[in-house]
Amino acid sequence: MRSMVISTRKMLAVLMLTLSAIPATSGVARAADASRWQQVLDEARGETVYFNAWGGSPAINAYIQWAGDEAKTRFGLSIVQVKLEDTAVAVSTVLAEKAAGRNEGGSVDLIWINGENFAAMKDQGLLFGPDWATKLPNWRLVDTAAMPTTVTDFTLATEGLESPWGAAKLVFFHDEARTAKDSLPDSAKDLLSWVKTHPGRFSYPQPPDFTGSSFLKQLLVELTGDRERLARPVDESHFAEDTAPLFAYLDEMHPQLWRRGKAFPRNYPDMKQKLADGELDIIFAFNPAEASAGIAAGELPDTVRSFVFSKGTLGNSHFLAIPYNASAKAGALVFADFLLSPEAQRRKQDPQVWGDPTVLALDRLPAADRQAFQALDLGVATLPPDRLGPALAEPHPSWMTRIEAEWTRRYGAGN
Repeated sequence: MRSMVISTRKMLAVLMLTLSAIPATSGVARAADASRWQQVLDEARGETVYFNAWGGSPAINAYIQWAGDEAKTRFGLSIVQVKLEDTAVAVSTVLAEKAAGRNEGGSVDLIWINGENFAAMKDQGLLFGPDWATKLPNWRLVDTAAMPTTVTDFTLATEGLESPWGAAKLVFFHDEARTAKDSLPDSAKDLLSWVKTHPGRFSYPQPPDFTGSSFLKQLLVELTGDRERLARPVDESHFAEDTAPLFAYLDEMHPQLWRRGKAFPRNYPDMKQKLADGELDIIFAFNPAEASAGIAAGELPDTVRSFVFSKGTLGNSHFLAIPYNASAKAGALVFADFLLSPEAQRRKQDPQVWGDPTVLALDRLPAADRQAFQALDLGVATLPPDRLGPALAEPHPSWMTRIEAEWTRRYGAGN
C-alpha cells in the first residue's frame, strides 16, 4: 500500500505543476444553487452520486451504505461509494480531468477530504462553488462558534467550499489489563521515556498514512520552538531548523519501537489488531470514540481505555467537497445536507455504528433531537468532552506534505 500511496502523491505533484499555468477558474457555468433548495431537490432526483471516501473501515463503509439507502428512499438518489486508500487518488483524478479539458461530466461527485488535499483542490480551482456549504438547510445547526475548525481547514478558510462532516481529536489507547494507568505518558517527552522503558511496545503507522502523519504533526507541534511558524506555509530556508527537534526525537525513538523501527504498522486498523493481539501496549487514533467502537465491534478487549496529553493533542474537522466538474452536483448537495442532519450525525456518533463526533451545536437542535444525542451511550472507553484536553491547532497543510517527504528520505524503504 505504501508504494501506491507515495506514487499517487508524486503523480498529484506532477499534475499540479502541469496545471500551474491554467487559470484557477474553470470557465464553466455553476449549476445547482443551494439557495434554491426545492430546485436542487428536484434536479437531484434520479442522479447517481459517486462518493469518493476512504474505504479502510468496515464500520464507516456500513454507515455510508446506510446513508446511501436513506438517500435513495428519501430523495431518489443513488449513492456509490468509491473506496479509496488515499484521498489523493480522487484529487489526482480531478486534476487529470482538468488537464484533459473535461470541465463537465466528471467522474467524482463528492469527496471526503481535509488538509493538504483540500488545499491542493482550492489552489487549483478544482472545487464547486462559491460558498455552497453555508447555504445548505442544515448549515444553521453547525457549531461554528465552539468549533472554529468547521470553517477553517488546517489554517485555511473553507469559504463555504466544503461542508463539515465530523470532528476529530488525537487520542491514545491502552489496555489497562496490561498497562497501569499511572505509568502512561503525558507528553511527547514522556512518551519517549516510556518507549525506552518498554522497548518494542509502541509504534506508529508509516507515513504517508494519515494516522502516522498526524502523529508526526503532534510531535512537531509539541517539540517546535515557534508554533506560529507552523501556521504559515513551510519556509524551506528554515525547514531543517524547524524540524530538527522532530527528527532528533525520531532518531532516538525508532530503535526502541516495535521491530526496532525497521517496519511499521500499515494503518490504524493494523495498529488496533496489534493492541488486541498484545504486540503493542499503546496505540492512537484521530477519534475519541475509536476505542469504544472497537470494543463494541469485538475488535478490542473491554479493558481498553483512552487517555490524552494534558497540554493538548491535535484536533480538526473533516469535510465533504464537490469537484468543479462533478456530474451530479445537485445530488452531492442533497447528500451532503443529509449527512449534516441531526439523524445522520447522531447515528454517526454512536460508537455501535461509527463513533465519529458530531459537528452540530446541540443547543440549536429541536428538543427531541437534543435528547437523542444526550441519551447516546458513548462507550466505556470514550473520554467525556471535559477530559479530552485542549485541541492543538493543525499546522498549515504544506507541513504534512513536507515532513512526509523528509520522513521517507530518512527512514523509508532502502534506508
